[in-house]
Amino acid sequence: MAITYKVRGENIEVTDAIRDYVEKKVAKVEKYFPESTVATAHVNLKVYAEKTAKVEVTIPLPNLTLRAEETSPDLYGSIDLVTDKLERQIRKYKTKINRKHREAKPAGEVFLAEVVESDVAEEEPVDEIVRTKRFDLDEWTSEEAIIQMEMLGHDFYVFKDAENGNTSIIYRRKDGKNGLIEVV
Repeated sequence: MAITYKVRGENIEVTDAIRDYVEKKVAKVEKYFPESTVATAHVNLKVYAEKTAKVEVTIPLPNLTLRAEETSPDLYGSIDLVTDKLERQIRKYKTKINRKHREAKPAGEVFLAEVVESDVAEEEPVDEIVRTKRFDLDEWTSEEAIIQMEMLGHDFYVFKDAENGNTSIIYRRKDGKNGLIEVV
């Protein structure tokens, strides 16, 4: 696999040492792909006033997009954490692919077969649906839906938007603020 790197810094100058460290760490994911794979890793480094560093890595590939972000007090620590997260994502995805196509290899194989088989035993079980819930959508404004979500103690709430009649989803973001997904 050949990865090119686009490293960008916000509130930090990307030195050669930082760039080399990012490339060395993110290059660990190369072992999971065939040599013919070409990708560009978009790495965004952010340093905040409260002495924390956030690292975001996005690697668009033909059949999937790898994306991870981590924040820690140390920039190099954040780079290590984000690399570990990318590797976990790849192993999880490979396990799903391998289980679905155990008998026949798919035509558009993304991962190296040797790595897929060697990592399957150490992976945790694939996510599965353990409960199905059916309900009628209530008609609310987005503000009312936020109140309902908070009253239920959930991280999201599905509702019918009173203003346009469409199905919408209110959700709590990692930063504690709310997001809205509108289905059109």
